[in-house]
Amino acid sequence: MDNLNKNESFHFTYSAKEQEEIKKIRQKYIPENNKMDLLRRLDKSVTQKGTIYAIALGIIGSLLLGIGMCCTMVWSAVWFLPGIAIGIIGIGIMVVAYPAYNYITKKEREKIAPEILRLADELMK
Repeated sequence: MDNLNKNESFHFTYSAKEQEEIKKIRQKYIPENNKMDLLRRLDKSVTQKGTIYAIALGIIGSLLLGIGMCCTMVWSAVWFLPGIAIGIIGIGIMVVAYPAYNYITKKEREKIAPEILRLADELMK
């Protein structure tokens, strides 16, 4: 301890990679004033609702198809015909997932179109 000079101090500077990370984190907490970011966020939000519903329908349909297959293969003595019906219902639900996505996305676009067009016009001027 006696060998250390009391005037010496430790200095630490961030690397460029760490500076970028700090800037990205800081940017999350700055209030939204950039119209281009708002336009991007609105455009992204149009497909989110449709995607959520389509994924949910796909999962439910595939689970029903799996239950139907299980019924026909494992408990085939009693559940063979009900298993086929359950599997067909599951396939039907999966088939409906993509048209449901398109329908919901179309409706969301119709609702948000005026705001997106207004922002786009402002940005193009």
